[in-house]
Amino acid sequence: MATQSLPIPKMLRGSVVINRRRCGKPTCRCASGDSLHETTVLSYSEDGHTHFLSLPETEVAAVRAATERYHQARATLDAQAGAGLAELVALFGQRRRP
Repeated sequence: MATQSLPIPKMLRGSVVINRRRCGKPTCRCASGDSLHETTVLSYSEDGHTHFLSLPETEVAAVRAATERYHQARATLDAQAGAGLAELVALFGQRRRP
C-alpha cells in the first residue's frame, strides 16, 4: 500500500531544523552525548514562545518548500514597504515648513 502525502499548506511561517537531544534514559546511546537523537521539526514562534512540531520524514521537503515560499513572500513585501516608505520620506522631505 502506497503512503499518501498529507495536504501541506502552501505557505508556513517558521523554519525546518534538526532538533538534537538526549532522551534522559541513563542506558541510552545518547547518555554520553556522543550520539544524540535527531528529529526534523518545524520551529515557529507564537505569542512570544518558540514551539517545535515534529515532522514525518515523508513531509519534510514539502514543509521546507512552504517555509521558503513564506520567506520569499516576506522579503518581497519588506522590499515593497521599504520602497513605499522611501517615497513618502521623499515626498514629505521636499515640503517646506511654514
